[in-house]
Amino acid sequence: MYKKLLSFIVVIALLIIVTIYSMITGSIAITAGELLKGLFTGTNEHVEIIKDLRLPRIVIALFAGAALSVSGVLLQAVMRNPLAEPGIIGVSSGAGFMSIIMITFFPTLFFYIPLFSFIGGAVAFLFVYLFAWKSGLDPLRMILIGVAINALFTGLSELIKAQNAGSMMSGISVTSSTLAMKTWGDVQVIVLYGSIGLILSMLVYAWCNHLGLRDKTLKNLGFRVNRARFVISIIAVLLASIATAVAGMFTFVGLLVPHIGRTLVGNDHKLLIPFSAITGALLILTADTLGRTLFSPIEIPASIIMAVIGGPFLIFLLRKSDRIYGN
Repeated sequence: MYKKLLSFIVVIALLIIVTIYSMITGSIAITAGELLKGLFTGTNEHVEIIKDLRLPRIVIALFAGAALSVSGVLLQAVMRNPLAEPGIIGVSSGAGFMSIIMITFFPTLFFYIPLFSFIGGAVAFLFVYLFAWKSGLDPLRMILIGVAINALFTGLSELIKAQNAGSMMSGISVTSSTLAMKTWGDVQVIVLYGSIGLILSMLVYAWCNHLGLRDKTLKNLGFRVNRARFVISIIAVLLASIATAVAGMFTFVGLLVPHIGRTLVGNDHKLLIPFSAITGALLILTADTLGRTLFSPIEIPASIIMAVIGGPFLIFLLRKSDRIYGN
């Protein structure tokens, strides 16, 4: 228990430190004291610029990281597969594809993008289930089908971008994984829907724990397995879709963070879900801050940094997968 408590304390402390550092570092650099005073008095011109330009992307990075990480935890519980992740199995690309469709062909429905992103993510996840079903669900087959679905929707998205290059600047800004030029309107969307998804995920933590058992055992105990999988999947798709609609495409977040969480706080989802949310927020904010400041004024999208980290980690997980979950 001491290790779990210490893990929470360390991650929360790091999150606070990185958040403050991200706020005071960049093209406009101020001290923490000036930032704090300016936020309360509103008399510092630099702080006002930070509030309008830098603070929204920080909040979005925090919620996107939390949403994608928890989505990964839920999908892994549903599939009983530590390699499941919304970016890898096509949920994020499905959500991104639907966002591009709406922006390109129905720009007047811009404010309904979160809803249609959710539909796109849900359709992608449904395809994974349908095509992977063959006398039952094989975890490895689901991952492979998910990779194919991800490639399909990614290719379709790139095709639409290429065909509508002249009118796609707003679409690219929405579905790309750079957090620059985000507004407080974007913050309101991701905070509202992200908070709903995160709260719902905590309400189903017991179901996630139950799904670690075999289906036959759960049915003998009277547990409604299919209903639990359906509800948890919907919550996971909601979280991944809203993160993609607002923050863009990020892969490996939902893969990397849950594995770290299981190592530090165990498999109990009552602790794993909130720990993953905090750690995911820290990871995306750190990646975005590094991308923004490392080679300033050139900005590296946070998704590139995540891909550099996540690619080798996926290879590591694949090599060690026989030791995961006691298999």
